[in-house]
Amino acid sequence: MLSPATIDVIKQTVPVLQENGETLTRHFYQRMFTHNPEVKAFFNPAHQQAGTQQRALAGAICAYAQHIDNPAALTNAVELIAQKHASLGIKAEHYPIVGENLLASIREVLGEAATDEIINAWAEAYGVLADIFIQREGQIYQQQEDTYGWEGFKPFLVEKRERCSDNIESFYLCPADGRKLAMHQPGQYITVRIPLEDGTTTMRNYSVSNMPGEAWFRISVKREAGEGIDVPDGVVSSYLHDRLRTGDSIDVAPPAGEFTLDLPAEADKPLVFVAGGVGITPLMSMLQVALDESPAQRPIVFIQGALNRSVQPFAEELAALEKRYDNLTLHVRFSEPQAGDVESGRCDSEGFVDNALLDELVGGDKAAWYFCGPTPMLQHVRQLLKQRGVADEDQHFEFFGPARALD
Repeated sequence: MLSPATIDVIKQTVPVLQENGETLTRHFYQRMFTHNPEVKAFFNPAHQQAGTQQRALAGAICAYAQHIDNPAALTNAVELIAQKHASLGIKAEHYPIVGENLLASIREVLGEAATDEIINAWAEAYGVLADIFIQREGQIYQQQEDTYGWEGFKPFLVEKRERCSDNIESFYLCPADGRKLAMHQPGQYITVRIPLEDGTTTMRNYSVSNMPGEAWFRISVKREAGEGIDVPDGVVSSYLHDRLRTGDSIDVAPPAGEFTLDLPAEADKPLVFVAGGVGITPLMSMLQVALDESPAQRPIVFIQGALNRSVQPFAEELAALEKRYDNLTLHVRFSEPQAGDVESGRCDSEGFVDNALLDELVGGDKAAWYFCGPTPMLQHVRQLLKQRGVADEDQHFEFFGPARALD
């Protein structure tokens, strides 16, 4: 427990953090990567270059300071971060590295404003927060060992590759030791680790897009195309698309993540899924479980948004599910349809998801909503649902990359 004096000092630093948060976190990452290059493998350089990682950390630090006297308000955020940390293999010994560089950055960025009182208060506050993460992450590692039979990374083999769209490839990964896979929770992701040319490794999270209980983990990976020298092609997605072949080995860590399906207790309460682009991947696993485990009277609506047919993933798989289940309504909306997309019936409508479409498919029914996609799409859907009076507890969403505020 933090002392009242420490809580008071931390609260006083909130305005300074709001004004200087991103400057502080940029300095922090640069300092840490210089003094402790061994931790660079835990971070996505694309997120560093885009600044999303720095903004996310700045927001997290400010939120912690604002709620320092009510840590229960941060429970969901702590769980999201702890799951991400466990997926990457972050352990207790890494926290002193972060703490040392964070405190040094506060002193170096704020200068004389960073008094000993402030530094000591933040050292105490960081120690408490680190203990929370260490304890929760230890529990996650034990859960992974108990449920899946391994912790950390172990080799998997590529059973097959499958084209999912012009820019998305599916990889079916099976344990190299031949052990049967335990059922993952629909919506979870796994972590893959690949070698780099300099002899180091890097890691990425990919949602499991197949039904739990199958012989493999299927990940469906979008090729991240660059935008010139400043934004190069995605390192890991390029490796998977261009170099990983059937029979190859790849290191995989157990499923993790808090964005999972929780079926409503009411048998007739509708479920609505809204997928944007490659954000469909966790929702595919959820959809299949929802269809198999829901009573026949539960309406299930699946809205898929894509640019056009060339980049529409899982078209045949979704169509087959709609034919098989009478309670599933599938609606495909293209924002930039190609010639023939509408006429051929490849999409049901044009544009972005809007209230008119939701009125048509869902109406005023109280439903549970799951949505995933690019950040602008998440922000748009979140605003639509707020306008419709959907309670926060009925809204479930996931970011691909560092989380940020939607409201």
